[in-house]
Amino acid sequence: MSEWWRGAVIYQIYPRSFRDTNGNGIGDLPGIASRLDYVASLGVDGIWLSPFFTSPMKDFGYDIADYRDVDPRFGTLADFDALLAKAHRLGLKVIIDQVYSHSSNRHPWFEESRQDRTNPKADWYVWVDPKPDGGPPNNWLAVFGGPAWDWEPRRHQYYLHNFLKEQPDLNLHNPQVQQAVLDVAAFWLDRGVDGFRLDVANFFMHDPQLRDNPPRPHPAPDKPSYLQRQIYNRTRPETLAFVPKLRALLDRYGECMAVAEIAAEDQLATMVAYTDGPERYHTAYSFVFLGNEFGARFIRDSVERMRAMSDSAWPSWAFSNHDVVRVATRWGRSAADPGAFAKLMLALLTSLRGTVFLYQGEELGLPHAEVPFDRLQDPEGKTFWPRHKGRDGARTPMPWLADAPHAGFSSSEPWLPIDPRHPPLAVDAQEADPDSVLAFARHFLAWRNRQAALIGGDIRFLDTAEPVLAFVRGEAEAATLCVFNLGDADVRAELPAADSATPLAGHGLPGAFEGRVARLPAYGAAFARLVGGGDGAS
Repeated sequence: MSEWWRGAVIYQIYPRSFRDTNGNGIGDLPGIASRLDYVASLGVDGIWLSPFFTSPMKDFGYDIADYRDVDPRFGTLADFDALLAKAHRLGLKVIIDQVYSHSSNRHPWFEESRQDRTNPKADWYVWVDPKPDGGPPNNWLAVFGGPAWDWEPRRHQYYLHNFLKEQPDLNLHNPQVQQAVLDVAAFWLDRGVDGFRLDVANFFMHDPQLRDNPPRPHPAPDKPSYLQRQIYNRTRPETLAFVPKLRALLDRYGECMAVAEIAAEDQLATMVAYTDGPERYHTAYSFVFLGNEFGARFIRDSVERMRAMSDSAWPSWAFSNHDVVRVATRWGRSAADPGAFAKLMLALLTSLRGTVFLYQGEELGLPHAEVPFDRLQDPEGKTFWPRHKGRDGARTPMPWLADAPHAGFSSSEPWLPIDPRHPPLAVDAQEADPDSVLAFARHFLAWRNRQAALIGGDIRFLDTAEPVLAFVRGEAEAATLCVFNLGDADVRAELPAADSATPLAGHGLPGAFEGRVARLPAYGAAFARLVGGGDGAS
């Protein structure tokens, strides 16, 4: 059975912001289909589609009212089938978001469940009696602010919502609910998708005893939930008992895979727990590289720690996505040459051992967009402004045409504004520039696709001082030495593994070896074959 996902590069598409074809200012499935040739030209292996299902859009698709249909804003099921067929013709795998932790409060399951305590779906959500004083059953806090409990007068009970009150948590302790979500998964697998990205995969179950979360000291929290150790409302051992059921379903469809999104107190250990073994998910990614901490030592320690915990757990890595500040700004805010920094991040991300998730616009080096308060759409941003401005800055429309209205995304005003720094970085402008970030992304991924060690090889780090990061991918004839300068000044680094290095040309980043010494300009990188194997030049 092919494990196509090992070492694959998967391009994340946020449908609402990719391409609008009907002029309503919101991206749609036909818009994605119209740009799949562009995606394929990057040299990626597949796409991940963020939610496009029927939804009231309180959390922009992560509040699902019908798991088996397309929201009219995005198109129809026929549009999805056409997109899927075109992607497969182009050799692209397609994975889609699945949100099993919670639904919309407009979902028929919840509409029935909330009516009384005796209906057939009465136990499909997490319902709890109030305390004697009328308050919620415990101290759990929602990610988006306030208590994680809301009152339902028809049942005289509270229901759990780890996110918005419009996103009630499903009760996956109930075997009927487990079967219902497995049926949803089978619906999309039967349509031909190649796998799932499982939203907040470690939030599926809660502590049945409803114990209070203990405090977690935090000097300056952006959100009140950061003041708790969330050990009873997420990452419960009960969740792991459900994982083999979903894995068994996926295995019946051959080459299909699942990547779990992990947000946990110990992110790397939780990634391992959810992926270590044939009954776990195929891979997982966390927010370990989606935060503000950056540096050669930090990257090395993170990768080595997970690697040391398991030989079989396969990681996934991302530097940007729809929930966080774009890497060009988050890690590259002070970069003297933003374009060079963006190229380096692309090369580094796709050289690490694991599956890669590349967010739309990363191949253009887009900085995080500034969205004024009066244009904010994200409920998280509206609640926590100005200390935490939410996620809208990562979700602004994709710039296609530098000189067209709305950067060629739509014929009308988009749902989020175009940052004025983005049109000059549009696809058409970069395609005309052989030195652009886009040109580099295509060139580097084409080169990477010829380097077996960078796709499936193991990883071994070398001792280097900041800001140099060096590691070896693969073994023997396939071993490849990778060296990166994460700093904004030239560096000279001695590398004990470089005695028999043959420089690999064709990767497109400046850098050179002189015996055991790597000479790298600011944001440069160098690659070499350690034992034979030719130079891999393009």
